[in-house]
Amino acid sequence: MNYKLLFVLLLAGCASAQKAVTPEDFAKTITAQDLKNHLTIIAGAEMEGRNTPSPGLEKAADYISGQFKNFGLKAGNNGSFRQTYSLYKDSAAEMKLTINGKDFQAYSDFAPFFLNKDDLNQHFDEFAFVGYGIVDDRRNDYDGIDVKNKLVVFLNGSPKNYTTALSGRLSPAFISNKIKTAMEKGAAAIMVITEKLPARVNSRSTYRPQISGAAGRTGMNAPIYYVNENVVSAVSGENLQTVISAVDNGNAPLGIQKNNVTIRQRTVQSQASASNIIGVVEGSDKKDEYVIVTAHYDHVGKDAEGNIYYGADDDGSGTVAVIEMAEAFAKAKKAGKGPRRTVIFMTVSGEEKGLWGSEYYATNPVYPLAKTSANLNIDMIGRIGEEYLGKSDAENYVYIIGDDKLSTDLNPITDMVNNKFTKLKLDRRYNGDDPERFYYRSDHYNFARNGVPAIFYFNGVHADYHKPTDTVDKINFNLLAKRAQLVFHTAWEMANREEMVKRDMKLPVGVR
Repeated sequence: MNYKLLFVLLLAGCASAQKAVTPEDFAKTITAQDLKNHLTIIAGAEMEGRNTPSPGLEKAADYISGQFKNFGLKAGNNGSFRQTYSLYKDSAAEMKLTINGKDFQAYSDFAPFFLNKDDLNQHFDEFAFVGYGIVDDRRNDYDGIDVKNKLVVFLNGSPKNYTTALSGRLSPAFISNKIKTAMEKGAAAIMVITEKLPARVNSRSTYRPQISGAAGRTGMNAPIYYVNENVVSAVSGENLQTVISAVDNGNAPLGIQKNNVTIRQRTVQSQASASNIIGVVEGSDKKDEYVIVTAHYDHVGKDAEGNIYYGADDDGSGTVAVIEMAEAFAKAKKAGKGPRRTVIFMTVSGEEKGLWGSEYYATNPVYPLAKTSANLNIDMIGRIGEEYLGKSDAENYVYIIGDDKLSTDLNPITDMVNNKFTKLKLDRRYNGDDPERFYYRSDHYNFARNGVPAIFYFNGVHADYHKPTDTVDKINFNLLAKRAQLVFHTAWEMANREEMVKRDMKLPVGVR
Protein backbone atom coordinates (compact mmCIF):
# COMPACT_ATOMS: atom_id res chain seq x y z
CA MET A 1 0.00 0.00 0.00
CA ASN A 2 1.23 3.49 -0.83
CA TYR A 3 1.00 5.08 2.63
CA LYS A 4 2.39 8.37 1.38
CA LEU A 5 -0.41 8.65 -1.20
CA LEU A 6 -3.01 7.69 1.42
CA PHE A 7 -1.69 10.39 3.77
CA VAL A 8 -1.91 13.04 1.02
CA LEU A 9 -5.48 11.99 0.19
CA LEU A 10 -6.46 12.15 3.87
CA LEU A 11 -5.01 15.63 4.15
CA ALA A 12 -6.85 16.73 1.02
CA GLY A 13 -10.08 15.27 2.39
CA CYS A 14 -9.66 17.07 5.67
CA ALA A 15 -8.91 20.33 3.89
CA SER A 16 -11.94 19.86 1.67
CA ALA A 17 -14.20 19.13 4.63
CA GLN A 18 -12.81 22.11 6.51
CA LYS A 19 -13.39 24.42 3.55
CA ALA A 20 -17.00 23.27 3.16
CA VAL A 21 -18.00 24.66 6.54
CA THR A 22 -16.64 28.21 6.37
CA PRO A 23 -19.09 31.13 6.68
CA GLU A 24 -18.05 32.35 3.24
CA ASP A 25 -19.16 29.11 1.61
CA PHE A 26 -22.59 29.37 3.22
CA ALA A 27 -22.82 33.02 2.16
CA LYS A 28 -22.10 31.96 -1.42
CA THR A 29 -25.25 29.84 -1.43
CA ILE A 30 -27.06 33.19 -1.67
CA THR A 31 -27.04 33.40 -5.46
CA ALA A 32 -28.43 35.79 -8.06
CA GLN A 33 -30.38 32.96 -9.71
CA ASP A 34 -32.04 31.80 -6.49
CA LEU A 35 -32.96 35.38 -5.63
CA LYS A 36 -34.49 35.81 -9.07
CA ASN A 37 -36.46 32.59 -8.76
CA HIS A 38 -37.99 33.72 -5.48
CA LEU A 39 -38.62 37.30 -6.59
CA THR A 40 -40.34 36.23 -9.79
CA ILE A 41 -42.97 34.68 -7.52
CA ILE A 42 -43.08 37.28 -4.72
CA ALA A 43 -43.36 40.20 -7.16
CA GLY A 44 -45.44 38.34 -9.74
CA ALA A 45 -48.90 39.28 -10.97
CA GLU A 46 -50.52 36.55 -8.86
CA MET A 47 -49.54 38.46 -5.70
CA GLU A 48 -51.44 41.55 -6.93
CA GLY A 49 -49.09 44.02 -5.27
CA ARG A 50 -49.27 42.43 -1.78
CA ASN A 51 -51.44 45.10 -0.18
CA THR A 52 -52.15 44.84 3.56
CA PRO A 53 -54.59 43.11 3.83
CA SER A 54 -55.30 41.29 0.57
CA PRO A 55 -55.44 37.79 -0.95
CA GLY A 56 -52.11 38.54 -2.65
CA LEU A 57 -50.47 39.24 0.69
CA GLU A 58 -51.79 35.94 2.01
CA LYS A 59 -50.34 34.10 -0.99
CA ALA A 60 -46.97 35.73 -0.34
CA ALA A 61 -47.19 34.75 3.34
CA ASP A 62 -47.91 31.14 2.38
CA TYR A 63 -44.96 31.11 -0.01
CA ILE A 64 -42.50 32.51 2.55
CA SER A 65 -43.64 30.20 5.36
CA GLY A 66 -43.47 27.27 2.93
CA GLN A 67 -39.87 28.11 2.08
CA PHE A 68 -38.94 28.41 5.76
CA LYS A 69 -40.52 25.01 6.43
CA ASN A 70 -38.74 23.40 3.48
CA PHE A 71 -35.38 24.73 4.71
CA GLY A 72 -35.98 23.14 8.09
CA LEU A 73 -36.44 26.34 10.07
CA LYS A 74 -38.32 26.11 13.33
CA ALA A 75 -41.74 27.79 13.27
CA GLY A 76 -41.09 30.99 15.17
CA ASN A 77 -44.35 31.63 17.02
CA ASN A 78 -45.32 28.76 19.30
CA GLY A 79 -45.46 26.19 16.53
CA SER A 80 -46.65 28.55 13.80
CA PHE A 81 -44.73 30.52 11.21
CA ARG A 82 -47.34 33.28 11.48
CA GLN A 83 -47.74 36.03 14.03
CA THR A 84 -51.19 37.33 13.18
CA TYR A 85 -52.68 40.66 14.22
CA SER A 86 -56.16 42.06 13.77
CA LEU A 87 -57.13 44.90 11.46
CA TYR A 88 -60.29 46.93 11.70
CA LYS A 89 -61.89 48.68 8.76
CA ASP A 90 -64.05 51.70 9.43
CA SER A 91 -66.41 52.68 6.63
CA ALA A 92 -68.35 55.92 6.68
CA ALA A 93 -72.04 55.07 6.49
CA GLU A 94 -72.87 58.73 7.15
CA MET A 95 -70.76 61.87 7.37
CA LYS A 96 -72.20 65.34 7.76
CA LEU A 97 -70.81 68.82 8.40
CA THR A 98 -73.23 71.72 8.90
CA ILE A 99 -72.10 75.29 9.61
CA ASN A 100 -74.65 78.02 10.25
CA GLY A 101 -77.34 75.90 8.63
CA LYS A 102 -75.34 75.13 5.47
CA ASP A 103 -74.51 71.49 4.68
CA PHE A 104 -71.19 70.58 3.13
CA GLN A 105 -70.34 67.58 0.98
CA ALA A 106 -68.18 64.82 2.45
CA TYR A 107 -65.04 64.03 0.41
CA SER A 108 -65.69 67.13 -1.70
CA ASP A 109 -65.70 69.97 0.84
CA PHE A 110 -64.36 68.11 3.85
CA ALA A 111 -62.89 64.73 4.77
CA PRO A 112 -61.59 63.01 7.91
CA PHE A 113 -57.88 63.01 8.70
CA PHE A 114 -58.63 59.44 9.73
CA LEU A 115 -61.96 57.73 10.24
CA ASN A 116 -62.93 57.69 13.90
CA LYS A 117 -64.07 54.24 14.97
CA ASP A 118 -66.84 55.73 17.13
CA ASP A 119 -69.99 57.43 15.93
CA LEU A 120 -69.91 61.21 16.32
CA ASN A 121 -72.58 63.78 16.98
CA GLN A 122 -70.90 67.01 18.08
CA HIS A 123 -72.35 70.50 18.20
CA PHE A 124 -70.40 73.71 18.81
CA ASP A 125 -71.72 77.28 19.19
CA GLU A 126 -68.26 78.67 18.50
CA PHE A 127 -64.84 77.68 17.30
CA ALA A 128 -61.30 78.85 18.03
CA PHE A 129 -59.34 80.06 15.01
CA VAL A 130 -55.61 79.87 15.85
CA GLY A 131 -53.97 80.88 12.56
CA TYR A 132 -51.45 78.19 11.67
CA GLY A 133 -51.68 76.53 15.09
CA ILE A 134 -47.91 76.69 15.60
CA VAL A 135 -46.26 76.84 18.99
CA ASP A 136 -42.47 77.08 19.27
CA ASP A 137 -39.87 79.06 21.21
CA ARG A 138 -40.62 82.25 19.23
CA ARG A 139 -44.28 81.89 18.27
CA ASN A 140 -47.51 80.94 20.04
CA ASP A 141 -50.61 81.01 17.87
CA TYR A 142 -52.69 80.06 20.92
CA ASP A 143 -51.59 83.09 22.94
CA GLY A 144 -54.55 84.25 25.04
CA ILE A 145 -56.95 81.70 23.48
CA ASP A 146 -58.57 79.04 25.67
CA VAL A 147 -59.44 76.11 23.38
CA LYS A 148 -60.39 73.54 26.00
CA ASN A 149 -63.46 71.54 24.89
CA LYS A 150 -63.73 73.65 21.74
CA LEU A 151 -63.50 73.09 18.00
CA VAL A 152 -60.03 74.28 16.95
CA VAL A 153 -59.46 75.51 13.39
CA PHE A 154 -56.07 76.24 11.83
CA LEU A 155 -54.38 76.58 8.44
CA ASN A 156 -52.30 73.76 7.01
CA GLY A 157 -48.62 74.48 6.43
CA SER A 158 -46.69 77.44 7.81
CA PRO A 159 -46.64 81.23 7.25
CA LYS A 160 -44.37 82.84 4.71
CA ASN A 161 -40.82 83.35 5.95
CA TYR A 162 -41.37 80.94 8.85
CA THR A 163 -38.12 79.39 10.04
CA THR A 164 -37.29 76.84 12.69
CA ALA A 165 -34.21 74.94 13.74
CA LEU A 166 -36.18 71.70 13.41
CA SER A 167 -37.01 70.27 10.01
CA GLY A 168 -39.36 67.73 8.47
CA ARG A 169 -41.38 65.70 10.95
CA LEU A 170 -39.74 67.46 13.90
CA SER A 171 -40.90 70.91 12.80
CA PRO A 172 -43.59 72.58 14.95
CA ALA A 173 -45.34 73.27 11.61
CA PHE A 174 -45.57 69.56 10.71
CA ILE A 175 -49.24 68.57 10.67
CA SER A 176 -49.01 65.83 13.31
CA ASN A 177 -47.20 68.15 15.71
CA LYS A 178 -49.83 70.86 15.26
CA ILE A 179 -52.58 68.31 15.91
CA LYS A 180 -50.76 67.09 19.01
CA THR A 181 -50.48 70.67 20.29
CA ALA A 182 -54.22 71.26 19.82
CA MET A 183 -55.07 68.07 21.66
CA GLU A 184 -52.72 68.84 24.52
CA LYS A 185 -54.55 72.14 24.91
CA GLY A 186 -57.86 70.30 25.19
CA ALA A 187 -59.39 70.54 21.71
CA ALA A 188 -62.65 68.58 21.37
CA ALA A 189 -62.37 68.50 17.57
CA ILE A 190 -59.97 69.88 14.97
CA MET A 191 -60.39 71.27 11.46
CA VAL A 192 -57.38 71.80 9.22
CA ILE A 193 -57.91 74.30 6.40
CA THR A 194 -56.26 73.21 3.18
CA GLU A 195 -56.48 74.31 -0.44
CA LYS A 196 -57.18 70.80 -1.69
CA LEU A 197 -58.17 67.72 0.23
CA PRO A 198 -55.16 65.37 0.32
CA ALA A 199 -55.52 62.42 -2.04
CA ARG A 200 -55.04 59.92 0.78
CA VAL A 201 -58.23 61.02 2.56
CA ASN A 202 -60.45 60.46 -0.47
CA SER A 203 -60.89 56.81 0.49
CA ARG A 204 -64.12 56.29 2.40
CA SER A 205 -62.77 53.36 4.36
CA THR A 206 -59.46 52.41 5.87
CA TYR A 207 -57.91 49.64 7.94
CA ARG A 208 -56.03 50.17 11.15
CA PRO A 209 -54.24 47.66 13.37
CA GLN A 210 -55.22 46.69 16.88
CA ILE A 211 -51.88 47.34 18.58
CA SER A 212 -51.71 47.70 22.33
CA GLY A 213 -50.36 51.09 23.30
CA ALA A 214 -50.50 52.57 19.79
CA ALA A 215 -53.34 54.98 20.48
CA GLY A 216 -51.64 56.32 23.56
CA ARG A 217 -48.45 56.92 21.62
CA THR A 218 -50.12 58.95 18.87
CA GLY A 219 -52.50 60.66 21.28
CA MET A 220 -55.05 61.34 18.53
CA ASN A 221 -58.23 61.04 20.55
CA ALA A 222 -60.34 63.86 19.04
CA PRO A 223 -61.89 63.84 15.56
CA ILE A 224 -59.86 65.66 12.91
CA TYR A 225 -61.11 66.90 9.56
CA TYR A 226 -59.65 68.64 6.55
CA VAL A 227 -61.83 71.42 5.13
CA ASN A 228 -61.21 73.22 1.85
CA GLU A 229 -61.86 76.64 0.34
CA ASN A 230 -65.58 75.98 -0.12
CA VAL A 231 -66.03 75.82 3.64
CA VAL A 232 -63.78 78.84 4.27
CA SER A 233 -65.62 81.01 1.75
CA ALA A 234 -69.05 80.06 3.08
CA VAL A 235 -68.10 80.83 6.68
CA SER A 236 -65.87 83.90 6.24
CA GLY A 237 -67.12 85.40 2.99
CA GLU A 238 -63.49 85.54 1.79
CA ASN A 239 -61.49 83.26 -0.48
CA LEU A 240 -58.76 81.14 1.03
CA GLN A 241 -55.85 83.17 -0.33
CA THR A 242 -57.28 86.32 1.25
CA VAL A 243 -57.51 84.55 4.60
CA ILE A 244 -53.94 83.21 4.29
CA SER A 245 -52.59 86.67 3.42
CA ALA A 246 -54.43 88.22 6.35
CA VAL A 247 -52.95 85.65 8.76
CA ASP A 248 -49.45 86.03 7.28
CA ASN A 249 -49.65 89.81 7.63
CA GLY A 250 -51.09 89.73 11.13
CA ASN A 251 -54.43 91.21 10.06
CA ALA A 252 -56.67 88.19 10.66
CA PRO A 253 -58.68 88.11 13.87
CA LEU A 254 -57.55 85.07 15.84
CA GLY A 255 -59.55 83.72 18.76
CA ILE A 256 -63.10 82.61 19.48
CA GLN A 257 -65.63 83.08 16.67
CA LYS A 258 -69.38 82.55 17.03
CA ASN A 259 -70.61 79.94 14.55
CA ASN A 260 -72.97 76.99 14.82
CA VAL A 261 -71.14 73.84 13.78
CA THR A 262 -72.49 70.30 13.74
CA ILE A 263 -70.32 67.26 12.95
CA ARG A 264 -72.08 63.95 12.54
CA GLN A 265 -70.49 60.66 11.56
CA ARG A 266 -71.73 57.09 11.64
CA THR A 267 -69.33 54.27 10.91
CA VAL A 268 -69.62 50.56 10.31
CA GLN A 269 -66.75 48.27 11.16
CA SER A 270 -65.43 45.06 9.66
CA GLN A 271 -62.43 43.00 10.60
CA ALA A 272 -59.48 41.46 8.74
CA SER A 273 -56.02 40.28 9.69
CA ALA A 274 -52.42 40.24 8.53
CA SER A 275 -49.37 38.28 9.60
CA ASN A 276 -45.67 38.53 10.20
CA ILE A 277 -43.84 35.39 9.04
CA ILE A 278 -41.25 34.12 11.52
CA GLY A 279 -38.75 31.31 11.05
CA VAL A 280 -35.94 30.47 13.45
CA VAL A 281 -32.54 28.81 13.27
CA GLU A 282 -31.95 27.87 16.88
CA GLY A 283 -28.60 28.65 18.45
CA SER A 284 -26.35 26.48 20.57
CA ASP A 285 -24.69 27.69 23.78
CA LYS A 286 -26.26 31.16 23.50
CA LYS A 287 -29.63 30.11 22.11
CA ASP A 288 -31.52 32.38 24.55
CA GLU A 289 -29.99 35.43 22.90
CA TYR A 290 -31.14 36.54 19.47
CA VAL A 291 -30.28 38.29 16.22
CA ILE A 292 -33.32 39.23 14.13
CA VAL A 293 -33.20 39.82 10.38
CA THR A 294 -36.21 41.59 8.88
CA ALA A 295 -37.76 42.86 5.66
CA HIS A 296 -41.32 43.82 4.79
CA TYR A 297 -43.09 41.59 2.28
CA ASP A 298 -46.07 43.86 1.69
CA HIS A 299 -46.38 46.58 -0.95
CA VAL A 300 -49.19 48.95 -1.98
CA GLY A 301 -51.43 46.64 -4.02
CA LYS A 302 -53.38 47.96 -7.02
CA ASP A 303 -54.73 51.36 -7.98
CA ALA A 304 -58.34 52.22 -8.82
CA GLU A 305 -57.81 51.21 -12.45
CA GLY A 306 -56.49 47.79 -11.47
CA ASN A 307 -52.82 48.48 -12.23
CA ILE A 308 -50.57 46.27 -10.12
CA TYR A 309 -47.78 47.88 -8.13
CA TYR A 310 -45.39 44.94 -8.18
CA GLY A 311 -42.94 46.13 -5.51
CA ALA A 312 -40.01 44.12 -6.83
CA ASP A 313 -37.44 46.33 -5.15
CA ASP A 314 -39.78 47.67 -2.43
CA ASP A 315 -39.49 45.35 -0.68
CA GLY A 316 -39.50 42.18 -2.70
CA SER A 317 -35.71 42.47 -2.82
CA GLY A 318 -35.41 42.48 0.97
CA THR A 319 -37.94 39.67 1.31
CA VAL A 320 -36.06 37.30 -0.99
CA ALA A 321 -32.77 38.26 0.67
CA VAL A 322 -34.23 37.14 4.01
CA ILE A 323 -35.45 33.90 2.42
CA GLU A 324 -32.00 33.17 1.01
CA MET A 325 -30.21 34.03 4.25
CA ALA A 326 -32.57 31.77 6.16
CA GLU A 327 -31.65 28.91 3.84
CA ALA A 328 -27.92 29.64 4.23
CA PHE A 329 -28.12 29.57 8.04
CA ALA A 330 -30.22 26.41 7.91
CA LYS A 331 -27.56 24.74 5.75
CA ALA A 332 -24.88 25.79 8.23
CA LYS A 333 -26.81 24.25 11.11
CA LYS A 334 -27.32 21.00 9.19
CA ALA A 335 -23.56 20.93 8.54
CA GLY A 336 -22.90 21.18 12.26
CA LYS A 337 -21.85 24.83 12.09
CA GLY A 338 -25.01 26.50 13.30
CA PRO A 339 -25.00 29.87 15.10
CA ARG A 340 -24.34 30.24 18.81
CA ARG A 341 -27.23 32.70 19.18
CA THR A 342 -30.67 32.02 17.77
CA VAL A 343 -31.22 33.82 14.46
CA ILE A 344 -34.78 34.95 13.76
CA PHE A 345 -35.85 35.57 10.17
CA MET A 346 -39.00 37.67 10.00
CA THR A 347 -40.84 39.19 7.07
CA VAL A 348 -43.34 41.76 8.28
CA SER A 349 -46.56 43.10 6.79
CA GLY A 350 -48.15 46.53 6.90
CA GLU A 351 -44.92 48.51 6.50
CA GLU A 352 -46.40 50.61 3.73
CA LYS A 353 -49.38 51.47 5.94
CA GLY A 354 -47.25 52.70 8.83
CA LEU A 355 -44.86 49.97 10.05
CA TRP A 356 -47.80 47.95 11.38
CA GLY A 357 -46.21 44.50 11.48
CA SER A 358 -42.96 45.51 13.12
CA GLU A 359 -44.83 47.67 15.62
CA TYR A 360 -47.03 44.71 16.49
CA TYR A 361 -43.98 42.49 17.00
CA ALA A 362 -42.16 45.12 19.08
CA THR A 363 -45.27 45.54 21.24
CA ASN A 364 -45.88 41.77 21.43
CA PRO A 365 -42.40 40.25 21.05
CA VAL A 366 -42.20 36.50 20.65
CA TYR A 367 -38.58 36.65 21.84
CA PRO A 368 -37.52 39.14 24.54
CA LEU A 369 -36.21 42.42 23.13
CA ALA A 370 -33.83 42.72 26.08
CA LYS A 371 -32.11 39.56 24.81
CA THR A 372 -32.20 40.61 21.15
CA SER A 373 -28.65 41.58 20.29
CA ALA A 374 -29.47 43.47 17.07
CA ASN A 375 -31.94 43.93 14.25
CA LEU A 376 -30.69 43.90 10.65
CA ASN A 377 -33.43 45.35 8.46
CA ILE A 378 -33.45 45.23 4.66
CA ASP A 379 -35.69 47.57 2.69
CA MET A 380 -34.89 47.95 -1.04
CA ILE A 381 -31.49 46.48 -1.98
CA GLY A 382 -32.12 45.33 -5.56
CA ARG A 383 -31.59 48.49 -7.62
CA ILE A 384 -29.18 51.32 -8.28
CA GLY A 385 -30.51 54.47 -6.64
CA GLU A 386 -30.78 57.75 -8.49
CA GLU A 387 -27.73 59.20 -6.71
CA TYR A 388 -25.48 56.46 -8.15
CA LEU A 389 -26.73 56.31 -11.74
CA GLY A 390 -23.79 56.56 -14.13
CA LYS A 391 -21.16 56.40 -11.39
CA SER A 392 -18.21 54.01 -11.51
CA ASP A 393 -19.22 52.36 -8.23
CA ALA A 394 -22.91 52.09 -9.11
CA GLU A 395 -22.80 48.30 -8.93
CA ASN A 396 -20.78 48.04 -5.73
CA TYR A 397 -22.39 50.14 -2.99
CA VAL A 398 -25.08 50.02 -0.34
CA TYR A 399 -26.42 52.64 2.06
CA ILE A 400 -25.78 51.80 5.71
CA ILE A 401 -28.20 53.66 7.96
CA GLY A 402 -28.21 53.64 11.75
CA ASP A 403 -24.86 52.02 12.61
CA ASP A 404 -23.99 55.29 14.38
CA LYS A 405 -26.85 54.90 16.88
CA LEU A 406 -27.52 52.90 20.06
CA SER A 407 -24.28 50.87 19.95
CA THR A 408 -20.64 51.62 19.23
CA ASP A 409 -20.28 47.99 18.10
CA LEU A 410 -22.39 48.35 14.95
CA ASN A 411 -19.98 50.41 12.85
CA PRO A 412 -16.80 48.36 13.44
CA ILE A 413 -18.64 45.06 12.93
CA THR A 414 -20.04 46.31 9.62
CA ASP A 415 -16.66 47.56 8.44
CA MET A 416 -14.89 44.38 9.51
CA VAL A 417 -17.16 41.93 7.70
CA ASN A 418 -17.33 44.14 4.61
CA ASN A 419 -13.55 44.52 4.39
CA LYS A 420 -13.10 40.78 4.84
CA PHE A 421 -15.83 39.46 2.57
CA THR A 422 -17.91 41.73 0.32
CA LYS A 423 -15.83 44.91 -0.17
CA LEU A 424 -18.83 47.07 -1.04
CA LYS A 425 -18.72 50.84 -0.80
CA LEU A 426 -20.58 51.58 2.43
CA ASP A 427 -22.36 54.90 2.00
CA ARG A 428 -23.35 56.42 5.34
CA ARG A 429 -24.62 59.78 4.09
CA TYR A 430 -28.04 59.21 5.69
CA ASN A 431 -26.60 58.86 9.17
CA GLY A 432 -26.64 62.00 11.24
CA ASP A 433 -28.64 64.99 9.97
CA ASP A 434 -30.81 63.52 7.22
CA PRO A 435 -33.69 65.70 5.92
CA GLU A 436 -35.33 62.57 4.46
CA ARG A 437 -35.46 60.97 7.95
CA PHE A 438 -34.82 57.51 6.44
CA TYR A 439 -33.82 56.07 9.81
CA TYR A 440 -37.34 56.65 11.10
CA ARG A 441 -39.16 55.29 8.04
CA SER A 442 -38.63 51.53 8.00
CA ASP A 443 -39.24 48.61 10.31
CA HIS A 444 -35.95 48.69 12.20
CA TYR A 445 -37.16 51.86 13.94
CA ASN A 446 -39.70 49.91 15.99
CA PHE A 447 -36.81 47.84 17.35
CA ALA A 448 -34.55 50.87 17.84
CA ARG A 449 -37.12 52.83 19.81
CA ASN A 450 -37.30 49.83 22.15
CA GLY A 451 -33.55 49.88 22.65
CA VAL A 452 -32.47 47.20 20.15
CA PRO A 453 -29.44 48.30 18.09
CA ALA A 454 -30.41 48.25 14.43
CA ILE A 455 -28.92 48.67 10.95
CA PHE A 456 -30.97 49.53 7.86
CA TYR A 457 -29.69 48.41 4.43
CA PHE A 458 -30.96 50.47 1.48
CA ASN A 459 -30.17 51.20 -2.17
CA GLY A 460 -31.79 54.64 -2.31
CA VAL A 461 -34.89 55.78 -4.19
CA HIS A 462 -35.30 55.55 -7.95
CA ALA A 463 -37.72 56.57 -10.68
CA ASP A 464 -39.90 53.47 -10.18
CA TYR A 465 -40.38 53.93 -6.43
CA HIS A 466 -44.05 53.26 -5.55
CA LYS A 467 -45.01 52.92 -9.20
CA PRO A 468 -46.32 49.96 -11.22
CA THR A 469 -42.95 49.95 -13.00
CA ASP A 470 -41.04 48.61 -9.97
CA THR A 471 -40.72 45.21 -11.67
CA VAL A 472 -38.49 42.14 -11.54
CA ASP A 473 -36.81 42.84 -14.88
CA LYS A 474 -35.19 45.98 -13.42
CA ILE A 475 -33.51 44.24 -10.50
CA ASN A 476 -29.72 43.91 -10.50
CA PHE A 477 -29.54 40.40 -9.08
CA ASN A 478 -25.74 40.21 -8.82
CA LEU A 479 -25.73 43.38 -6.74
CA LEU A 480 -28.70 42.13 -4.72
CA ALA A 481 -26.80 38.93 -3.94
CA LYS A 482 -23.69 40.81 -2.84
CA ARG A 483 -25.67 43.10 -0.56
CA ALA A 484 -27.53 40.12 0.93
CA GLN A 485 -24.18 38.41 1.58
CA LEU A 486 -23.04 41.48 3.52
CA VAL A 487 -26.10 41.20 5.77
CA PHE A 488 -25.50 37.44 6.11
CA HIS A 489 -21.90 37.95 7.25
CA THR A 490 -22.99 40.67 9.67
CA ALA A 491 -25.67 38.39 11.15
CA TRP A 492 -23.14 35.55 11.34
CA GLU A 493 -20.65 37.71 13.24
CA MET A 494 -23.33 38.99 15.64
CA ALA A 495 -24.70 35.51 16.22
CA ASN A 496 -21.29 33.98 17.00
CA ARG A 497 -19.31 36.66 18.86
CA GLU A 498 -18.75 36.23 22.57
CA GLU A 499 -20.86 39.17 23.75
CA MET A 500 -24.18 40.63 22.64
CA VAL A 501 -23.93 43.93 20.80
CA LYS A 502 -23.59 46.47 23.58
CA ARG A 503 -26.15 49.21 24.15
CA ASP A 504 -24.07 52.23 25.05
CA MET A 505 -25.65 55.10 23.10
CA LYS A 506 -28.96 56.90 23.37
CA LEU A 507 -31.35 57.04 20.44
CA PRO A 508 -31.67 60.59 19.07
CA VAL A 509 -35.11 62.14 19.33
CA GLY A 510 -37.10 61.35 16.19
CA VAL A 511 -40.63 61.62 14.91
CA ARG A 512 -42.16 59.36 12.31
